[in-house]
Amino acid sequence: MRSANLLALGAIALWASLAALGVALSHVPPFLLTGLGLLVGSLIALPLSRFDLRRWRVPPSTLALGIYGLFGFHFLLFIALRHAPPVQANLINYLWPLGIVVMAPLILPGVGLGARHLSAALIGFAGAALAILGRAEDGAGTAWSWGYLPALGSAFIWATYSLLTKRVAPFPTAAIGGFAAASGVLSLLCHAALEPSVALSARDGALIALLGLGPLGGAFFLWDAALKRGDARQIGVLSFLTPLLSTCTLLAVRGEWPSASVLVAAAMIVGAAVLATRAR
Repeated sequence: MRSANLLALGAIALWASLAALGVALSHVPPFLLTGLGLLVGSLIALPLSRFDLRRWRVPPSTLALGIYGLFGFHFLLFIALRHAPPVQANLINYLWPLGIVVMAPLILPGVGLGARHLSAALIGFAGAALAILGRAEDGAGTAWSWGYLPALGSAFIWATYSLLTKRVAPFPTAAIGGFAAASGVLSLLCHAALEPSVALSARDGALIALLGLGPLGGAFFLWDAALKRGDARQIGVLSFLTPLLSTCTLLAVRGEWPSASVLVAAAMIVGAAVLATRAR
């Protein structure tokens, strides 16, 4: 169980770099960025499979689940960020850890939902909300926007994908490379249909490589390995660290100090994680 939590924390640490890399690559159209990042990330599966692509083979239904998770999540998230206030859309998207904890008993046989898991999930989500909203400018609008619906959809997709990978026939973690490659191709098709073409610099290429090796690649492999070994409820609560670490990373890149809200959020999220890991 401890090794699974460490793998999950590794994925969370990589996802925490996504915002900082995204800021550095904000001039690159999002579907192009995602497509290239996922294709780079898929290459991680080559050494994992000992360069034997037959280990990427999975039943069509499992491949569909992988595309549903990796492509569907990013597709709806980008729609949400374009049509809703980014801070609020990001907050709604971070319902996915709560979804993992709450839906685990509905999807996974033999898994219950204890009071500690539920309490930890709610505390963790409150901390995540505080970490995100603490970055918002004073007076930011909170009016309803239809873009909140795809944000909620992206959260639902990632939560259900994470849980359903434990219901399908067992597959090697190297098969995530096939999920990422197929999702990357679909993202590039979306780019061709919906976004203007751009020229990328050598610096852009290097940052996209980091994006693919980290939050859009390596994180998915660590996440899958963690889910295969651990308790989805505990991993879901640990995932609330993602927005907190993302916020702290952005502050460090900008040379800023964390605000009081970020420090309070840190205490809430760490406390929730400790509570969840002690729950049975």
